[in-house]
Amino acid sequence: MSTHQNYLTTVIRAPVISEKSTLQAEVNKIIVFKVLKQATKKQIKDAVELMFNVEVDNVNVLNVQGKQKRFGRTLGKKSDWKKAYVKLKPGHDIDFSAA
Repeated sequence: MSTHQNYLTTVIRAPVISEKSTLQAEVNKIIVFKVLKQATKKQIKDAVELMFNVEVDNVNVLNVQGKQKRFGRTLGKKSDWKKAYVKLKPGHDIDFSAA
């Protein structure tokens, strides 16, 4: 495995499992992932194709701002993160329940 492929395996952090993302997956074949903040659309596409053996149609990214939280007396802020909406080509699917 090359160093580029090693980097691609670290690009995807975790799938985002929520009501909205589950509905998107069922209706439009769009899977939502939490990814590295510095990852590009091309890197995300290559990482999904490498890890799940599927073909990706397109990728949309969204920068999520961290929320303000109170920790006891002090105010704090959660970290910012990046979300990727990955649309799969027809005939391809990722099943997380079998993994």
